[in-house]
This record gives sequence, structure tokens and C-alpha cells, in this order.
Amino acid sequence: MTWTGLETFDTTVQKADIWLKDIMIELNTDSRRIAYMSLRSVLLALRNRLTINEAADLGSQLPLLIRGVYYDEWNPSRNPVKDRHLDEFLAHIQEHYKGETDIRKMTKSVFKVLRKKITEGEIKDVKGMMPDELKELWT
Repeated sequence: MTWTGLETFDTTVQKADIWLKDIMIELNTDSRRIAYMSLRSVLLALRNRLTINEAADLGSQLPLLIRGVYYDEWNPSRNPVKDRHLDEFLAHIQEHYKGETDIRKMTKSVFKVLRKKITEGEIKDVKGMMPDELKELWT
């Protein structure tokens, strides 16, 4: 199916839709809006937690459209945010989500999709930058 007539744009829309469908399955929802807001909220909090170089490494593996969401409103001079505790990290995700949901479940669901879509080495690098308390979200 073609939406724009430009293969690059149509392909990135299709890839983003696949990501959203995977998140919808993990969250057991039929709402693309919930899946999008979940993905966006978790990606922004994760990006802000990483060093600039690691944030860029992760961003390079995201599909073009999702990469745009990931970099939206980014101010690298504020990185990295040093959340030491799980509650602090989840609070940052909640700030971006701006709705009622189980933030821990949402985060685990998005991380599960990231594990499927991003190389194992990159996931290892990202997890390596997190305190043990935050690593539990990746299981």
C-alpha cells in the first residue's frame, strides 16, 4: 500500500505500524494511541537516562518515523539524567505519558518490543548504563 508515493516514507510508516502492533499485543489493547503514547513515553525517558553517545547509538537502530519521535524535543545538554531508583525512572515515564496506566507494565512491554527489534549488543549496552533496580524492567 502506498500512502505518500515515496517509498522511504511509506516503508517507515509500515515499520512504525508493526512496532505499534507489537506493543498493542504486549499491552493487550486495540488502541494505537495507547501503544504510541507508551512507546513515546518510555523512549523519551530512556533516551534522557543515557549518555549522548549511547542515546545516539540506540536512536540509529530505530525506524525513521520512530527515530523522529525519539529525538523530539531532545536537549542533549541535559543528558544523562541519573535516576538511581526505579520509582524515579517510572515517574519520568509517567510525566511523558500524562494518563492513567500501569507504568511498570507499560515500560516492560515497550522494553520487550525493543529487545525484539534492537540488536542484542545495543540492548546490552543500554542495560549496562542502568542501575540494577532499573534492569528488572527488561526481564
